[in-house]
Amino acid sequence: MEIPIWHNIHPDFRFNGVPLVFGDLSEMGHNLIKEGAPFEVPLGEFLVDWASDASTLDVSTSGSTGKPKKITLKKEQMVNSAMATAAYFQLKPKQTALLCLPSTGIAGKMMLVRAMVLGLHLDVVEPSSTPLDNNGKAYDFVAMVPLQAQKSLDQLPRVRTLIIGGAAVDVSLKQQLGLLPTKVYETYGMTETITHIAVKEIAPEPRAYFETLPGIGITRDDRGCLIIDAPKISEEKVITNDLVELVAANRFTWLGRFDSIINSGGIKLVPEVIEDKLGAILKTRFFVTGIPDETLGTQLVLVVEAEPETFEAHTLLNQIKALKTLSKYEVPKKIFVVNAFSETSTKKIDRSKTLAAITF
Repeated sequence: MEIPIWHNIHPDFRFNGVPLVFGDLSEMGHNLIKEGAPFEVPLGEFLVDWASDASTLDVSTSGSTGKPKKITLKKEQMVNSAMATAAYFQLKPKQTALLCLPSTGIAGKMMLVRAMVLGLHLDVVEPSSTPLDNNGKAYDFVAMVPLQAQKSLDQLPRVRTLIIGGAAVDVSLKQQLGLLPTKVYETYGMTETITHIAVKEIAPEPRAYFETLPGIGITRDDRGCLIIDAPKISEEKVITNDLVELVAANRFTWLGRFDSIINSGGIKLVPEVIEDKLGAILKTRFFVTGIPDETLGTQLVLVVEAEPETFEAHTLLNQIKALKTLSKYEVPKKIFVVNAFSETSTKKIDRSKTLAAITF
């Protein structure tokens, strides 16, 4: 009987310094469930699932673009995704990696899968905004969300390759990352595509486009949205709601979400495009959205994470109006300041919950 591909744990794999083979995974998982810290429990549950006879496992989507849902992924496809990442980034056995993302989401789970099948030496730390604070080690491969990268700028020179996902990387952060020796990439993907299927280099050579991993085909539908053909990680083509421009057979520029377009007085506005422009002057987390308006139907507003008592919204609005990159329609009608954004379990901004707490 042929051994399933997900049983092939690389002999160089290390989990917090401990060598593990396939037969060890279930025991390690149960130990983490019973005795581990709260952040280690879902990690233990995943190890137990991976060690089971089942060829699939259920994973929850992040909920950042809609209601969270459970989808079923094949373990073989997860291995294929890990191998595509290894091929693109030329990852080798015994290289060091850091898992600092919640293992409740696909991004955290896939860091573990990559380590297992590629033979990486993986350190696991509690997810926080400053994951590099507790040790001075150097790492070959790390995945973070933008907030973690922003809070770790002084320590990132210890990282050879950093991938950033979960949210768009704003202009200010890109500029700061460009000053580092670290190779940094923004990722494009989702739970349905088993994390990233394309990456965009931010540093040291910033690119305007995403480049697909090996084995990924891309086209557009009649809305201008991306269609992903990835037979090794998804049996069906993935039709997205992401507006893109195709640059080449394996390259595209991302414009925004089709379902987030704001129709304000008959003018269609893409929030992500506006946010990219506003990133030139805003140094804190923010987003733009639409709220009901009697005259326009929907009016464009800006939501900023800051101290409401000290934030000078009027000064910011004047700076925004002076931005030559913005059209008059892209200038927010109002600015709302929130002390702290609501977040999903995977540390993405939960726009719906944040908006629900605002009195318009």
